[in-house]
Amino acid sequence: MFWYKDTVGNFSMVVVQANRALEDQCQIESGRFGTFVGVYDGHGGPEAARYVCDHLFRNFQAMSAEDNGVVTPDTINRAFLATERGFTARVEEMWPTQPKFATVGACCLVGVKYQQTLFVANLGDSRVVLGKKVGDTGVMAAIQLSTGHNANLEEIRRDLKELHPNDPHIVVLKHGVWRVKGIIQVSRSIGDVYMKHAHFNRKPLHDKFLLPEPVNMPIMSATPSILSHPIQPNDSFLIFASDGLWEHLSNEEAVEIVSKNPHAGSAKMLVKAALAEAGRKREMRYSDLARVHKELRRHFHDDIYVIVLFLNHDRISGGMGPDS
Repeated sequence: MFWYKDTVGNFSMVVVQANRALEDQCQIESGRFGTFVGVYDGHGGPEAARYVCDHLFRNFQAMSAEDNGVVTPDTINRAFLATERGFTARVEEMWPTQPKFATVGACCLVGVKYQQTLFVANLGDSRVVLGKKVGDTGVMAAIQLSTGHNANLEEIRRDLKELHPNDPHIVVLKHGVWRVKGIIQVSRSIGDVYMKHAHFNRKPLHDKFLLPEPVNMPIMSATPSILSHPIQPNDSFLIFASDGLWEHLSNEEAVEIVSKNPHAGSAKMLVKAALAEAGRKREMRYSDLARVHKELRRHFHDDIYVIVLFLNHDRISGGMGPDS
């Protein structure tokens, strides 16, 4: 199931649904500060991603106003933590009737273009990749601007072991996949409060979420990794996408697809290439995969959100956002 949108040269966006309920959300906002892009990849259900989509940008606006309109890494970090506090309060409210809310979460990828700086903040395993022209060679380099938090990355396992030196089961290899406490692959998110507060790690949660050891300190974090990138004249476009895309396409493949096709429809081209690769892995053609019933699509690929943002340097030099 495809939904897609293009504007005149500024951005291309597409979503393809695989889960019964679409668990991902995204948004693009613009204002005097510049441009705000968010991709929210939910897991365990759609509730956390929907909450983040409704509240993270509002919290960002509030924090920016407190800073007199200036945007810094601290502005963005405070917006993330305010969103986490708000969602935790929602879980507390819902606990008596819907304790499952304690087990839903969302990976969050945010880009903020402020003046001539791009800030990238990330929780989880979504990714933003920059397409950058290499001089006058006609070559387009692919540069990853986000830091991932997935237990399959050696450095993430090392960080978790350093934070929890007395827990031999902080990461567990299951069926060839590393998972935090043997349950979840990502180590940072909004939500997943059963992994952060002992109060929510108890019955009536399903046994698979209950930890044998007491939660003496948060196992997962809602503090994002934040990178600041000065925008250069040869920076061409940014690909923001949930991990459903990157499971099937490399950074270089994605940048090549965008660079060799018209702006309009570029996000859809990326998703079609990813789905074609997902089908190839199962010895299926793209046309066959496209006909798979929605109740079965999750066996072949995840929900995928993609936003391709094209950098308009005339507007950037004037202090406005690419799609202002």
